[in-house]
Amino acid sequence: MSIGVIGAGKWGSALAFALSEKNEIFIHSRRKRELDNFVSLEEILECEYLVITVPAQQVASWLESHFEFKGQKILVASKGIEASSGRFLNEIYAEYVPDANIAFLSGPSFAVEVQQSLPTALVVNASNEKLSEIFASYFPSFIKAYTSTDVIGAEVAGAYKNVIAIAAGICEGLSLGNNAAAALISRGLVEMERFGVHHGAKSETFLGLGGAGDLFLTASSSMSRNFRVGLGIAQGKSQADILEELGEVAEGIGTAYALKEISESKKLYLPIAQEVHAMLEGKSPKASLKDLLTS
Repeated sequence: MSIGVIGAGKWGSALAFALSEKNEIFIHSRRKRELDNFVSLEEILECEYLVITVPAQQVASWLESHFEFKGQKILVASKGIEASSGRFLNEIYAEYVPDANIAFLSGPSFAVEVQQSLPTALVVNASNEKLSEIFASYFPSFIKAYTSTDVIGAEVAGAYKNVIAIAAGICEGLSLGNNAAAALISRGLVEMERFGVHHGAKSETFLGLGGAGDLFLTASSSMSRNFRVGLGIAQGKSQADILEELGEVAEGIGTAYALKEISESKKLYLPIAQEVHAMLEGKSPKASLKDLLTS
């Protein structure tokens, strides 16, 4: 099968590598890359199957400016909630792509390990079960691909875990210990599930690969960009300096701002997300810790 991958960053490149085991892969990104399989935007949009890794905060503008629906089947491989509107990615894509033509990827997956063909398991989430099974069949031998119909659960888990990962990085940076890290991550899972169920997600999704699996990975390793954001906050660095050093998109930042707005507008109790937002805005991590322990 010919598959077009949109986005040639670390994650897009890793997915292109993985999918090339069974398929012919073409790739496109905003900046031209010297790759044998690099094609123009016009050419990539002719592919029947597309994998899109455009960062969450750029999805709406990218779709408006560059996308043309031609009946493609799409697998969305980015995670996040739009900070400016609080919209989930499936809500943004719904303006351009029919529900039957779109799926969302979730699960624990550091790009560098995928590039090394190290084993993992992922979930393809779609309301169209046949479509999720088709995409799942395209993954290589070192990735076990499951399917699910809980799109909103996958969306919430994939976005929320990045915010918890920032908090976990702060915990590590302050040398608060393993007990604190375990408490934070487990309470983060509860908070994530509470938020998801409020939006119609299934509870069991948060105990699976896209929930607990991705959370445990992202919130426990400096390989995670969002974890490194937390380390920077713990060191007293500004958000601007952290992002400059990172040189990559950290989806948890935009999602933290979205969760802050959603929690206030819907009166949801999201203490970890709210404190992460406060620290991104300059609140002392020690003050946030005190507030978390007493709230």
